[in-house]
Amino acid sequence: MKIALLGHGTVGRGVDDIIRARVPEVEVARILELPDRITDERMTSNFDDILNDASIELVVECMGGIEPAHTFIAAALKARKHVVTSNKAVVAAHFGEFAQLATENDVAFLVEAAVGGGIPWIASINKVRRIDEVSYFMGIMNGTTNYILESMRRERLDFNVALGRAQELGYAEADPSADIDGIDVANKTIISACVAFDVDCVRDFPVTGIRTITKRDIDFFSSRGLVVKLFGGGRSVDGRYAVTVEPVAIPYSAMEAAVPSNFNILSVEGMTVGPLKFYGQGAGSLPTGNAIVQDVIDVAHGRRQVYNFSRGLQYDPALIMSDFVIRATRCPVYGETWAPGVWRVRNLTAEKARALLEEIWEYDPTAFMAALPREV
Repeated sequence: MKIALLGHGTVGRGVDDIIRARVPEVEVARILELPDRITDERMTSNFDDILNDASIELVVECMGGIEPAHTFIAAALKARKHVVTSNKAVVAAHFGEFAQLATENDVAFLVEAAVGGGIPWIASINKVRRIDEVSYFMGIMNGTTNYILESMRRERLDFNVALGRAQELGYAEADPSADIDGIDVANKTIISACVAFDVDCVRDFPVTGIRTITKRDIDFFSSRGLVVKLFGGGRSVDGRYAVTVEPVAIPYSAMEAAVPSNFNILSVEGMTVGPLKFYGQGAGSLPTGNAIVQDVIDVAHGRRQVYNFSRGLQYDPALIMSDFVIRATRCPVYGETWAPGVWRVRNLTAEKARALLEEIWEYDPTAFMAALPREV
């Protein structure tokens, strides 16, 4: 099978290398690149060269961003070419549209590499869904923020120092907003919810990152036997669902507390299978490339996943409730004092907790908030 790559950066090169070395039944026939980066006879800067080539059966999009990725993916599906992508931003924004185009044109649209890097997360949710409804999923979905939080805890670094190291190592971009503000995790949470709950997940839900966390916060939670991690997750009950992204202070005994460096861990729960956990590299050229090539091989062997987001679940923020710990100059609602300048506020939905944090940020933009698991 002949395929084309849209983009030949970190992920695209990983896909190309894996296919050449390990997948003889697939050929990377064309590569879309910028005009000043044409270094290979397979490369072109004109997408129409790929779109109009009848020999190319599948397009791998690993450019990143919304446009022109959205336009290229839609055009490829309409041209009856299968599409595999690692681009979580464009999938989160247009998953419903892409799924419908794939169905209408009898082609595959596969997104394994968009969440969890090399972890077989989407495939595992799909396998659970063959028998069970998914009641719950959650996980550490962003290796950059996990690296920052672990560096702050284990090496007692300030936030900016840990972030700088992440940037030096290539984990974080020069503008780290997508990571530290939870945007990347929000995109992955949307995709996970779409697959897990068979819904075109809402885009307007609570998203809180770690931008304002300090070494003092890390030390405070550590003194209570707690570790802060950034989680994305969702829950579905009785025809309703909700999702959220937020820092959570978990006990040292939790498996997620031990996740090191830039690794990810993802959990899903079904009625008969119970809870399952998946751990591994959540990004990188070869892990992400591996996930893409797994999807390519599935298409080459005639296997495909059809997504239908017509289940009709209602969004209900009351499904996700927690106690929250807030560090601020003052707390505007009644809360239990845990320490000077630290309060515990009980039984808030993630939505109300985010609204409370925004209220606090009006007078204290450095405030930090983390959810607590029910057992804490």
